[in-house]
Amino acid sequence: MKRVLFLLGHLSDLDIEWMVKNGRKETLAPGQTLINRGEEIENLYIILSGQLIIKSSATSQNEIASIGPGEIVGEMSFLESRPPSVCVVAVEPCEVYALSRERINQKIAVDTLFRANFYYSLALFLSNRLRKTTDQLGYGTPEDTDLIDDNILNGVAQAGARFGHILRKFSEVEYSQA
Repeated sequence: MKRVLFLLGHLSDLDIEWMVKNGRKETLAPGQTLINRGEEIENLYIILSGQLIIKSSATSQNEIASIGPGEIVGEMSFLESRPPSVCVVAVEPCEVYALSRERINQKIAVDTLFRANFYYSLALFLSNRLRKTTDQLGYGTPEDTDLIDDNILNGVAQAGARFGHILRKFSEVEYSQA
């Protein structure tokens, strides 16, 4: 499942509109690095299109994972206020949605419902990632990998529609600026 659904499924329509208005779209060329290991990042990213790989370092040939549209990166550095421990590099043309840590923190400071929903969705997202990693290491229960709580499933359809809405909004912005 696309990880962005955890985030978008627990935020309100007003929160999504706030994200659209306060973020920006960035375009990456193949080979361009989005996140460098050990270098602080100021944004939380949602992959809109294209494919990126996660590597242990910029020069490493070992691919840890491949990610695409609907994935989130930068969330661990956002939560821990520490530099990332991996590199994220585009393998094809990509578009990402960047939302700055500063803007998120400003919103969190004044909107307690957003804060609760935002952190809850990040917790679900990270829990899901840990379960998948545990399974990949051979310690999980493969049949449980895709089991999702009914409360989470209720927000998935709405989250999918919201992700589509974000993609459409960025297309509109792109058209109006051209």
